[in-house]
Amino acid sequence: MTSVRTMVRASAKIDDAPYLLAQDQDLDELKRSFETAMRSGGAFVEFTVVGNEKVSTLVTPHTRVVLSEATVEIDQSDNGDQGFPYVETYDY
Repeated sequence: MTSVRTMVRASAKIDDAPYLLAQDQDLDELKRSFETAMRSGGAFVEFTVVGNEKVSTLVTPHTRVVLSEATVEIDQSDNGDQGFPYVETYDY
């Protein structure tokens, strides 16, 4: 009998753009970064998404941000290592 391995997946929705966050993202720190950017009138906030890609988004007092967490099956492409972005191989 094989058991399914799970992990907690965090996601951010910024205005209408959804982002699946990499495993190493500290949600409390990310919340503080969003709050600081909003209070300052606007600033870029950087974070890493699944596939180990860095995202930088401009956050203003008018930006809507929703952070959530869910338990999902393990995703091998999600280790948060920006030095080794996950790239699937394709047959061309």
